[in-house]
Amino acid sequence: MEEQNNNQLNIELTEEIAEGIYSNLAIITHSNSEFVIDFIKLMPGVPKAKVKSRILLTPQHAKRLMKALKDNISKFEQAHGSIKDTEMPSGFPLNFGGPTAQA
Repeated sequence: MEEQNNNQLNIELTEEIAEGIYSNLAIITHSNSEFVIDFIKLMPGVPKAKVKSRILLTPQHAKRLMKALKDNISKFEQAHGSIKDTEMPSGFPLNFGGPTAQA
């Protein structure tokens, strides 16, 4: 008799979501109960940008995401070399009319 793995998670990925959304800026804010990450596509020479996607996380999930990103960046750098960390241009607006960024 075949045993089923009850810990297996079936995740559905629609075609629209699979295409992804490009983002070159993330603004992170938080309250005592949640973290909000706004993903934005900023275009050179265009003074206005729109939030393309917003993700809300519990503090525990935000910390797990941070650890997973750190682990994946480490694995990427082992395979491809160090990722060059470039500075954000001075005078860059970090407030788009929403809450003040915390990260």
